[in-house]
Amino acid sequence: MALQISATNPEHPALLLALPWDVPLEEWPQEYLVPLPRGISRHVVRYARAGTEVIAVKELAERPALREYGLLRDLDRLGIPAVDPLAVVTGRTDRTGAPLEPVLITRHLRGSMPYRSMFETTMRPATMHRLMDALAVLLVRLHLAGFAWGDCSLSNTLFRRDAGAFAAYLVDAETGDLHPRLTPGQREYDLDLARVNISGELLDLEASGALHPSVDPVEFGHEICTRYDGLWQELTRTSVYPAGKYHYMERRIRRLNELGFDVAEMQIQHSPGGDTVTFVPKVVDAGHHQRQLLRLTGLDTEENQARRLLSDLESWMATQDDHTPGDLPPGSRLRPAGGQPPAARPEVLAHRWVRDVFRPTVRAVPVELRGSMDPAEIYHELLEHRWYLSERAQHDIGLDTAVTDYVRNVLPKARATLEPTTPTD
Repeated sequence: MALQISATNPEHPALLLALPWDVPLEEWPQEYLVPLPRGISRHVVRYARAGTEVIAVKELAERPALREYGLLRDLDRLGIPAVDPLAVVTGRTDRTGAPLEPVLITRHLRGSMPYRSMFETTMRPATMHRLMDALAVLLVRLHLAGFAWGDCSLSNTLFRRDAGAFAAYLVDAETGDLHPRLTPGQREYDLDLARVNISGELLDLEASGALHPSVDPVEFGHEICTRYDGLWQELTRTSVYPAGKYHYMERRIRRLNELGFDVAEMQIQHSPGGDTVTFVPKVVDAGHHQRQLLRLTGLDTEENQARRLLSDLESWMATQDDHTPGDLPPGSRLRPAGGQPPAARPEVLAHRWVRDVFRPTVRAVPVELRGSMDPAEIYHELLEHRWYLSERAQHDIGLDTAVTDYVRNVLPKARATLEPTTPTD
């Protein structure tokens, strides 16, 4: 059988053909590999370079490779945080003509870390709680989309910094199934697997001496259930309000927005007597602040990063002479009293903030000192550092001063890990 590459992008096959597909993945020469930390996997996995991209290559049988490739494409279509599928390579043979296993290729998630690499230094309990938060959000998002993971664990997840928190991404979809809707039993089964897997992984870390003494592996296994249940209840519960109290529904929607979710569809029903109204969110989409920041600025970030950047943007807009308080509808132009010039649209001010504040601030941090941090995370860290210095000085020290101090005194000492480089715990 001839070598075949099924890819999502027409540019990828040409780049991938240069890789040594006639060599077992475990024996690939170092010249093709990229030294990045890898998590535990039942398959052989390597990071390699294809053109300007870093890719993850995983050997597995043809049928599960094609199935996982299709599921990852489905998750991408649904907007679920997961690794980006690039291609499946089949028909591999070695130099003697003996068959080799096919491979699934995904794009390396820049700035991400497997959980074991995060435990190379003792992880604080507060950071562990943030990991459980991120994993619970990922599992809820999967279940809302009708995806039963079948093997939720820390090993099958990658974590990225997200403004003092973490964002979790699914790595392994091999055991997953996509349904129009999950039953309570399917969700409970997934959740119970997560509890058992996480407790087992933490017990393994405890045995190796890599776990903080105050962390109870069994308790943290149960914590994923507690956090999942609380978030699922908030996103899906039925609310009954007195008739005419429509602001109660608006308050519920705002609460969901604060959690980072948008209500795309809802069910509202009056009682037979007309004295109450039943409100049920039917379709809930994550990424409320991400979409808002992307619409205003074009910046594509994680959810908590977007929340933090929007807060700074709002504060900056309030200092501009041509700003009218409040989020103006797109296309509106308001003229303040007294014949002043019309107020600038929020989008105009937002792009001015990106040009005059965000980009110059990020560029002031030398590239060689940034490690795995993306621009949004760098900006968040600088805001945190400004707050820390201002608290110490008892007055606002300004962003420029914070950048100078951060570059001079913090970054040179910071390790390239996912732990915050400023005192946020």
